[in-house]
Amino acid sequence: MRISLTVLLVASMGLGACGIVRDSALNPSNWFGRSASVPVDTASDEPVNPLIPTQSGLFQKRRAANALYIGTPFDEIVDLTVERTPGGALVRATGRAARQGTYSVQLTPANEDAAPVNGVLTFRLEGIAPTNTAVGTPPTREVTAARNLTVQDLRGVRTIRVEGLRNARVVRR
Repeated sequence: MRISLTVLLVASMGLGACGIVRDSALNPSNWFGRSASVPVDTASDEPVNPLIPTQSGLFQKRRAANALYIGTPFDEIVDLTVERTPGGALVRATGRAARQGTYSVQLTPANEDAAPVNGVLTFRLEGIAPTNTAVGTPPTREVTAARNLTVQDLRGVRTIRVEGLRNARVVRR
């Protein structure tokens, strides 16, 4: 009886201590918090980089070095999550386009070398929008894109920001 009572007491105290670790920085799922919507800076003097990366695989057709990406920013950023991976993090953004049928969606870095500025790593969610498609309901216009970041890419990053036309979402460490 004493042994089972002691085991029950130790198990209940151990289970109660799990709530402390849940909210601490020791828990890897808390390293990047929930995203929050912030207003977009409307006046930007930075040049837009419309180039697609020039890397190619062994079995992939070689793209022209000066191929232009004609994507435009999404109307609204709906969700932003950052998931830890063994080699860094996966940034996943969901955007709502103005019309249905947006394709070739990608997270484009705001600056040329994709380096953080003052601890903020900024991306634009862009896609190529067709001309003659229906507007549709909001769920049918949502598209998700992801980008893998290495540990080296995340060095010095305190905030990840994804911008659209009407809003931006940020995730802080």
